[in-house]
Amino acid sequence: MEDHVKIFDTTLRDGEQSPGATMTAPEKLEIAKQLARMGVDIIEAGFPAASTGDWEAVHTIARLVGTPDGPVIAGLARANRADIERCWTAVRPAAKPRIHTFLATSDIHLEYKLRMSREQVKATVREMVAYARSLCEDVEFSPEDAGRSDPQFLHEVLAIAIEAGATTLNIPDTVGYLTPEEYGALIRGIRESVPGADRVTISTHCHDDLGFAVANSLAGVRNGARQVECTINGIGERAGNAALEEIVMALHTRPQFYGVGTRIDTTQIARASRMVSSITGLPVQPNKAIVGANAFSHEAGIHQDGMLKHHLTYEIMRPETIGKDSSLVLGKHSGRHAFRKHLEQLGYELSDGEIETAFRRFKDLADKKKIVDDRDIVALIDDQLHQPAPIWVLEQVQVSCGNTAIPTATVRLHGPDGEVRTDSAQGTGPVDAVYKAINRVVGQPNVLTEFSIKAITEGIDAVGEVTIRIEEEGNGNGNGHDHPGGDPDRRESRARTYTGHGVHTDIIVAAAFAYMGALNKLIAARQERMRRKAASYTEANTPAFAMDLFGNSAWGRDV
Repeated sequence: MEDHVKIFDTTLRDGEQSPGATMTAPEKLEIAKQLARMGVDIIEAGFPAASTGDWEAVHTIARLVGTPDGPVIAGLARANRADIERCWTAVRPAAKPRIHTFLATSDIHLEYKLRMSREQVKATVREMVAYARSLCEDVEFSPEDAGRSDPQFLHEVLAIAIEAGATTLNIPDTVGYLTPEEYGALIRGIRESVPGADRVTISTHCHDDLGFAVANSLAGVRNGARQVECTINGIGERAGNAALEEIVMALHTRPQFYGVGTRIDTTQIARASRMVSSITGLPVQPNKAIVGANAFSHEAGIHQDGMLKHHLTYEIMRPETIGKDSSLVLGKHSGRHAFRKHLEQLGYELSDGEIETAFRRFKDLADKKKIVDDRDIVALIDDQLHQPAPIWVLEQVQVSCGNTAIPTATVRLHGPDGEVRTDSAQGTGPVDAVYKAINRVVGQPNVLTEFSIKAITEGIDAVGEVTIRIEEEGNGNGNGHDHPGGDPDRRESRARTYTGHGVHTDIIVAAAFAYMGALNKLIAARQERMRRKAASYTEANTPAFAMDLFGNSAWGRDV
């Protein structure tokens, strides 16, 4: 058995399937770089056959992050030739590529979803795993819904996958049904009963529908699994996946019990958690293990007294172990050099232009706050990095409101045509008035689906952080994006959600910046769809050349 547990991060694939967590290609690349910095062994970068955008994101990550000393870059593929070939073209630029293919094995899925017999499943697994292995030396196979599959049939399918060339067998508890005892026994039974299981890596993939995802994954490790599939902050389908930070820190904190560890740089965990939360707009609950705001907070008098005497009284981990350090190190008199060095210590790699913008924003904040700590700085940088290339730029916002006044907002925007436009609107409150004024200028119909505010730090001068989500008005709902087996063509019918993020000491200004960020993403997505449709129309009407559904050349064929 291997001497460490491989961490297979699927934040960019399974995590992105959380409702509203869709990420742009640049955002995926940013997270992938952080995962590589953290020391993740395998990054599942996406589902290349799902859309052109997914393929491009996986391909870019394979080229830029999949270096010889970097992580394995994997893509997900259904057990059919088109998916597998599409996946291979996406991950091929990586120094260490992997094809991850799957097919359900539970009778429930066979009867109601696949409409296949057990013999058909075995034949398909044999053929498709062998085909994937003919393209790529590293092939992972997952029997979807393994937790509810007949054990004898499951073992037969896994043995066939090994014979066909699979190097990793991933055992999904797809619907989060099993208990830790059951899941541990499932892993142990595979290791003991499946011929050739000792020659491959056994992996866990657990969902959190009953709150067992982390416990089940660790039970799998105790019974011989040496790869764990997980996500940052535990995001994913329905109730989510096993949380990477909880898996890693359990193994890190209890080495005598588990007898095995990981190769993760734990000091990068908090940074990764903040980044994923900021990009997806999915907040981390305050009492979340490891990365929650209260994870290292002590309010009870007895606890505070114990902590003052020795931290081991109430802390089994130190906050700096995961990169949580809120010490004050910079102020309004700090220079650019010190600021740059501190950002490097926080894990940021910024260009000179980005440093200049960040330093200017930091100085503005330092003039307004008595105390600036790392949380403020991280919020500013994350907000800056996650804003899309501006199409519309908010130059000024002014609000008048009160208990006897009608909330009125005036905004001045710089448009894509270079023209500066100003307009005003009234609303039910100051934020509503600001958004209506912006809508009058921009003219992009949308529906506000979520609005959240939180304070980054303590005190009356705290920096406020606003996260919003908007959807395109009039869009239908499909389910093609909602799980890997969905029809990629149906993704276009799914209501698209765009997240905006704003940080400022004035919460109204932060709300305006957040809305502009979401609007710019929406407009950019519409422009990109129009560009692709125009390109598709041109290709389809060019006699000498056309493209098929998966973007492959289709000479002389009907497309």
